[in-house]
Amino acid sequence: MAPPPKMRRRPLLIAASVAAVCLGALLAVMAFTSMNSAKEVLAVRSTVHRGEVITRGDVMIVRVGVDPGLKPLPASELNNVVGKRAAMDIAAGGLVTGDEITSSVVPGAGESEVGISLAPGALPANGLENGDDVRIVLTPGQQGQYKADSTPTDVAATVVGVSNGGSNGQKVVDVLVPRDQAPDVASMAATGKVALVLDSREH
Repeated sequence: MAPPPKMRRRPLLIAASVAAVCLGALLAVMAFTSMNSAKEVLAVRSTVHRGEVITRGDVMIVRVGVDPGLKPLPASELNNVVGKRAAMDIAAGGLVTGDEITSSVVPGAGESEVGISLAPGALPANGLENGDDVRIVLTPGQQGQYKADSTPTDVAATVVGVSNGGSNGQKVVDVLVPRDQAPDVASMAATGKVALVLDSREH
């Protein structure tokens, strides 16, 4: 009886099989790690504009891998978020952070909100942020006049919103001012001859 034929070993095939097994194991570990690093956090279904009350229908729970630099609110904060107001615009699909919600009503008692349209050179090039303390300064007219006798040259204000004002690079800056100064600020803004000065961000 003839002996059975010897099987020829194929080193390349064996090496490929080992590599495939290792790759599969690596992918499984990566998938497991990804699933375990993902967290349930809060996001919004549709855009919530600054000052609007956040409803239960606005908020959804998503499971995502969160960048350490981001600090979205965990799903457990859902009931605390509903009923609060948006401190700034929250874009649809955006994660909700603590800085984006507030219990305060804007404007508050004794305050008024005024929008000022500004050309690019009339505000800091580095941009403005909500909460910045600024001064609204009346700039000279064509003849160098700064103001009418009853109009102040500058008014302290707080920035609560910044948006694009058109294709010419203008920005619309919403500011909070004391209620009794709102007419002056509105008059200043209407002249188109105002600028915003950013004061220190140190508090």
